[in-house]
Amino acid sequence: MIPPEASGAFVAAMEDVLEVYTRPEDPKRPVVCMDETSKQLTRETRLPLPAEPANDGHGGHPARVDYEYERNGVANLFMLFEPLTGRRTVRVTLRRTKRDWAMLIKELCDDIHPHADKIILVMDNLNTHAPASLYETFEPAEARRLLERLEIHYTPKHGSWLNMAEIELSILSRQCLDQRIPDIEALKAEIEAWGALRLTESGRVHWRFTAPDARIKLARLYPTIST
Repeated sequence: MIPPEASGAFVAAMEDVLEVYTRPEDPKRPVVCMDETSKQLTRETRLPLPAEPANDGHGGHPARVDYEYERNGVANLFMLFEPLTGRRTVRVTLRRTKRDWAMLIKELCDDIHPHADKIILVMDNLNTHAPASLYETFEPAEARRLLERLEIHYTPKHGSWLNMAEIELSILSRQCLDQRIPDIEALKAEIEAWGALRLTESGRVHWRFTAPDARIKLARLYPTIST
């Protein structure tokens, strides 16, 4: 629920992100959506029973796992999704600190898009997703260099649906994370396999919802102008 007093800020940030999504593909100015989620790691306490096919008139059974499990920590997942190219990069970390985010940004700038003039970055305004995190992780000159590579656009509060990386995380959760995964290495392997399959299934995203659409369909969110 968006409070009326916040509607002006909401629609301003919404239209800013929607404008980004109308831009044509430009390798020198790639559009990258970033989001993160967490995954509870769980180990089996008993060996699962494998599936058995039906044989000689005897019915088989699906794989079986015990309802008990052992918690083995929580992992953080960063999603970098490029809607105009279909490129997806998922990084698994032990924590979700300012430093973890800053190191992801360095990878984005120096390894994923080293030749881009500007990286158009769409993300939510979580307190770790801020220029200050770069200055708290790197020397000032390095933090400034990374910031100058970015053009940041924040999604509004209560407007996470505007971030296409959240859509990809939802798909990842349904297709890959909806199972017991015991540790970080197994999680990385599962995500790598999912990413390879995802590339064969789908490519770019064609975002059709524009600011003119929002002014009609979400008119109730816009401030009433007094005359």
